[in-house]
Amino acid sequence: MEDHSGKQELRQQENALPKTYDPKGTEARWQRLWDELDAFKPDPNDPGEPFSLVIPPPNVTGSLHMGHAFNTALIDTIVRFQRLKGKNVLCLPGTDHASIAVQTILEKQLKDEGINREQLGRELFLKRAWDWKAESGGKIVGQLRRLGYSVDWSRERFTMDERLSKAVSEAFVRLYEQGQIYRGEYLVNWCPASESAVSDLEVEMKEVDGFLWHFRYPLTNGPSENGITHLEVATTRPETMLGDVAVAVNPSDERYQNLIGQTLILPFIGREIPVIADDHVDRDFGTGCVKVTPAHDPNDFSIGQRHQLPQITVMNKDGTMNKLAGQFEGLDRFEAREAVVSALKDLSLLSKVEPYKHTVPFSDRGKVPVEPLLSTQWFVRMQPMADRCLAHLVKGEPKFVPARWEKVYRDWLTGIRDWCISRQLWWGHRIPAWFVISETDQRLTDETPFVVARSEAEARCKAREKFGDAAQIKQDEDVLDTWFSSGLWPFSTLGWPEENHSDFNCWYPTNTLVTGFDIIFFWVARMTMMAGSFTGRMPFSDVYIHGLVRDEHNRKMSKSLGNGIDPLSLIDRYGTDALRFALVKEVAGAGQDIRLDYDRNTESSATIEASRNFANKLWNATRFALINLGNTTFDETFEDLDLDQLQLADKWILSRLSRTNFEISQRYSDYRLGEAAKGLYEFSWNDFCDWYLELVKRRLNPGESLTNHQELDQKNAQKVIFKVLRELLAMLHPLMPHLTEELWHGVTGLSEDNLLALQPWPDLKEEYLDKKLENSFSELFSSIRLVRNLRAEAGLKPSQKIPVCFITKNNVLAETLKKSTDDIQSLTRANKVEVLHPQELLGKPSIKALAGVSGELEVLLPIEGLVDLAALRTRLEKDLSKAQKEIYSLSKRLENKSFLDKAPQVVIEECKVKLLAAKSQANLVSKRISGLD
Repeated sequence: MEDHSGKQELRQQENALPKTYDPKGTEARWQRLWDELDAFKPDPNDPGEPFSLVIPPPNVTGSLHMGHAFNTALIDTIVRFQRLKGKNVLCLPGTDHASIAVQTILEKQLKDEGINREQLGRELFLKRAWDWKAESGGKIVGQLRRLGYSVDWSRERFTMDERLSKAVSEAFVRLYEQGQIYRGEYLVNWCPASESAVSDLEVEMKEVDGFLWHFRYPLTNGPSENGITHLEVATTRPETMLGDVAVAVNPSDERYQNLIGQTLILPFIGREIPVIADDHVDRDFGTGCVKVTPAHDPNDFSIGQRHQLPQITVMNKDGTMNKLAGQFEGLDRFEAREAVVSALKDLSLLSKVEPYKHTVPFSDRGKVPVEPLLSTQWFVRMQPMADRCLAHLVKGEPKFVPARWEKVYRDWLTGIRDWCISRQLWWGHRIPAWFVISETDQRLTDETPFVVARSEAEARCKAREKFGDAAQIKQDEDVLDTWFSSGLWPFSTLGWPEENHSDFNCWYPTNTLVTGFDIIFFWVARMTMMAGSFTGRMPFSDVYIHGLVRDEHNRKMSKSLGNGIDPLSLIDRYGTDALRFALVKEVAGAGQDIRLDYDRNTESSATIEASRNFANKLWNATRFALINLGNTTFDETFEDLDLDQLQLADKWILSRLSRTNFEISQRYSDYRLGEAAKGLYEFSWNDFCDWYLELVKRRLNPGESLTNHQELDQKNAQKVIFKVLRELLAMLHPLMPHLTEELWHGVTGLSEDNLLALQPWPDLKEEYLDKKLENSFSELFSSIRLVRNLRAEAGLKPSQKIPVCFITKNNVLAETLKKSTDDIQSLTRANKVEVLHPQELLGKPSIKALAGVSGELEVLLPIEGLVDLAALRTRLEKDLSKAQKEIYSLSKRLENKSFLDKAPQVVIEECKVKLLAAKSQANLVSKRISGLD
């Protein structure tokens, strides 16, 4: 990385910045320049330690929401900082093909046209999908660009790009050849809305108010020896009874032991079903009898396997009842539920109905209850892959930030179920398996053999080798779960499986993954499992888990609540940098949710407005600096500073600058990004703008006919301002890239092709650090604030100048005050400043003065003859009376046992804090009154 810190195309500084900051124009201009200059397009051969990060690919169907904005702000802060630290940074963007979402959009379009996908045909359907992607799929990318993402857009990937699709086929084939992928008929989560299997992770459990229906199955041979004529079962899904193949009881349940082995008559169907004994049945729950429907319930499926029971599917893939449902054939499953209950009632077999609150699995995409359904699907054996990840986790790979998410990740990897990876869709990666249909009379059955291959040509060769030259093949119609290709994202995007790909060799494994906690299972774990299988390494060193952006009422933003906040409207109103800075600054700690205040009537946010005001503050401070730097031309020697020639204020701000440099670098490195933003805000606004620039104003404009000393002092002040601004803007750059790029060029005068984004992080000058001086200046500023407060309390006019007396035993503080008397006079409108030791007051006549204390410092403000002392005393006595009433009220409240027993602890603690504050105020006012005697 080349250092353009001050040698190229320098120009003089004459009001280089407009009067007001225009975020819209500034941001658009720098985004264009970054693109034109290929600022973020790294070469594997570039110098610097490699650092890489792949962004979580948003769905190609998506549009920018606040979660994207938050994730982008965090990622870009990290990668811009690493770039400033001299790393060879690759931040790789891309989008996900979103199988179900795209297919849903297209099928809705087809429905509006009066046709369906089968009528259109697969080839034309996919053409439509690619056309839609070309026209609408780039919307999210354009919106991400508006956030100032410093990614390499030339390396942008799409999960169905040709190269990534080849990686998906390669991964499938390798896993199949290793015995990790298999095909079989198992019970899966079925979404009738999309007519596709969905994984456990694509299911959302919702609590619903339903019913528990109790009904009776008659014994086939009439009453038993003990007079039992039927067995009673209960279910929340009566329509599934049509597929019952047994009723199970616990083998230790004495009530039914003599019935085990007998049969019952299944109503409506007339099928005889056995009574079986199984330890899974809880004898104390309900009647102790459980209906067994292996084709429609996971627990029943397990019971059925243990007892070799038949599996009878009574439902079609679209959620309607099939011919095995008898008289209920053709009804929708929920219509069938009502019809079955009504028919049971007519047969006097319905014993009771009770309200029942329970959880129901819903398809995350289809938004309908999923149906456990027997289906032939493709699966990945997960436990061997999970075990490999667990072995890496023992070695701290990857590291989770915050660490608490490691346990969540570990627990999920333990006892994991196999993953159903096939989806009954057309848009997506088609499964690279071909059925040899010539072996089953051109029909596709469960017995049709298949071959797995990387291409159709390879599949044909394999089929002919195994089944002869006449073998005919047909590719599986299904596509892979979207998360299969997403699991390959960290390495397929870098060139895997190509051997010796320069990007892969340079930037894999990646350094950091930034993502939300809600997809640890969907995505993070699948990436680690895939990477472990194919690369032998974890795909990233660190996993930074962030929280959610919540609305003004602290609710999760969702489409169903309609409480989303459009980040683009906020960008239009306040600017990208204001939004980014506000989001990051709100992070109290890694992984914590943030609340974004928002007024929906005015479409405004006080939080983001405060960040916009911060941007304006920096803009105005930089303009002030440039005006006062005059026509100075800055070169590489301008920052040469001789500490012995600097004033205390210069040494103080340089110490604060160096300390801020150290702390902010550490916070960025440790992912304490919110703390970094807060630290830079405080240094910029308080230390630099509010104090240092005020302190140096008189030195920048000392008047005409300067002495050599004044000229040197002016030059030193200019040098310090230049250094502080230049380094501050570099440190702020990861958070507010557009604003800092603009201001940095205004300060340095460098041409636009010399980017701040590519500069080195400012050197840390340890020799500038002086903690005692910083502490003394903190006391100094507190004393100045105290003097200003006392002046206001006394009712002095701004133009009135009076003496100020500081009293302290702290010799270091006293020396700082004495050396800063000119600054104190200027900032407090004092005509005289005295700094005394308490002993120096002994023997001096008492004076009427307002007094205040700050730390180790007492301040006296002599006011006799300057204000109406009687009126001031009356006002202070009124303040004292108010404080005493507050003390009395709060004390009584805290003495009340009923209040202490019933009030929340937080309210009690709040009362105690208020009481201490009231006592402190009363004590302070009392002292001020006594100072008037």
